[in-house]
Amino acid sequence: MKAKSFDKKFDEGKDITGDLDLSKIKRPNQEQRRVNVDFPAWMIESLDREAGRLGVTRQSIIKVWLAERLEQRASNKSSQQDASEAGASA
Repeated sequence: MKAKSFDKKFDEGKDITGDLDLSKIKRPNQEQRRVNVDFPAWMIESLDREAGRLGVTRQSIIKVWLAERLEQRASNKSSQQDASEAGASA
């Protein structure tokens, strides 16, 4: 299929998934790597309680919380950079 035909089909809101090769699809920056971490027993128990309350696995809650913290840190770092750049130009 030519790109023009593909674009037209997409723009018309038609289903294009049959025209895609999804066998090699990858999400950017989502490559999985295994990591082993030792936690104190109290921490595991707390994680398990919270995971049970939310109906998710322990691994899921650890991933979500770490991602939230890293995003928060990146956001704070970005805000600090913006503030220091604004101060330098004043």
